[in-house]
Amino acid sequence: MKLTTREITLFSMLGALMYASKMIMEIAPNVHLLSVFTVSFTVVYRKKALYPIYVYVLLNGLLCGFSTWWIPYLYLWSALWGAVMLLPKNLPKKVKPIVYMLVCSAHGFLFGTLYAPAQAILYGLDFEGMITWIVAGLPWDCIHGISNFFCGMMIVPIASVLTKLENHFQN
Repeated sequence: MKLTTREITLFSMLGALMYASKMIMEIAPNVHLLSVFTVSFTVVYRKKALYPIYVYVLLNGLLCGFSTWWIPYLYLWSALWGAVMLLPKNLPKKVKPIVYMLVCSAHGFLFGTLYAPAQAILYGLDFEGMITWIVAGLPWDCIHGISNFFCGMMIVPIASVLTKLENHFQN
């Protein structure tokens, strides 16, 4: 995938926007727009959405420290990207918002479960220890899933604006 100068600039800015939004919303644990942006970017840019997603991941490591907590970020966001990529491109207009909100929400509810295998490997947990770790995080995953559902209402409007901008620059 060859990128234009405009795309490099755009994807860098979108990744930085993801990071800035996360930092701004740190006051509310597990409430953020990262999944909203990941779904929106994937709907509009498809494969190229991985660029802003991994700009975000890299910024997170650079500015918050490359530590064991960061390693699962290398796959957590691509799991959501992959789920969105599996959705039909031409969902009916009335169905899009709820499907995107549900996918966004599912990622929040499953975040701890998706995170757990890396934790188990990094900290030497056996299967039982990994399950215990998942169960201990369920209250936070519930907050994450519920907040992702409601924040997901912004996916269609964000994707619409990005699509209009893309159409404008292609003409």
